[in-house]
Amino acid sequence: MKPKLADLRKSYEKGVLSQKDVMNDPIQLFQTWFNEAKEVATIDEANAMSLSTLSTDGFPRARVVLLKDYSKEGFVFFTNYDSEKGKSIFKYPKVGLSFYWPSLERQIIIKGTAEKLAANKSDDYFQSRPRGSQIGAHVSPQSNEIPDRDFLESRKLALEKKYHNKHIPRPENWGGILVKPIEIEFWQGRPNRLHDRIYCIFDQGTQWKIKRLAP
Repeated sequence: MKPKLADLRKSYEKGVLSQKDVMNDPIQLFQTWFNEAKEVATIDEANAMSLSTLSTDGFPRARVVLLKDYSKEGFVFFTNYDSEKGKSIFKYPKVGLSFYWPSLERQIIIKGTAEKLAANKSDDYFQSRPRGSQIGAHVSPQSNEIPDRDFLESRKLALEKKYHNKHIPRPENWGGILVKPIEIEFWQGRPNRLHDRIYCIFDQGTQWKIKRLAP
């Protein structure tokens, strides 16, 4: 029997959120929430975030990527620059990020502009990766059609042989993306769908302004 999706509902009762929790520094509140999410056993990857871009065909597209660093400057993930997401970002650098941690009944939505991370920072991160992941960055022509799985496996074996006991360089078309936030919204589930929403906007790129939004 088909379930009645309209009947699927829960009451959100695990926390509260006020404007004073932001203290004019949304990055600090992000750090607090992120650190709390990392400690929850039921959250497998607290750094998993949805990245939304406008594709080169004009359609929006979202996919999950992994946050690898953050600071007051912005949020960093890594990708193949020639991938569909890379091409989209360089054509339409206005992007969205979102984190959802249902175990905490929390969501964070970020609007920002994306740009390449400095090459030296991409180099440093690449060299910190396991060798298998380094090889994988060379193996995959991300987002391009390939004939079969054997295509990847044979390229992997060839590159493992090529770089045996050798330094593996970072591919020029692989590196970090920095998303500089201009808006950050914190959402805390509350009973009766009267959720807490605190909205932060980086006013003229100089200071954060904090507002409460209706749920």
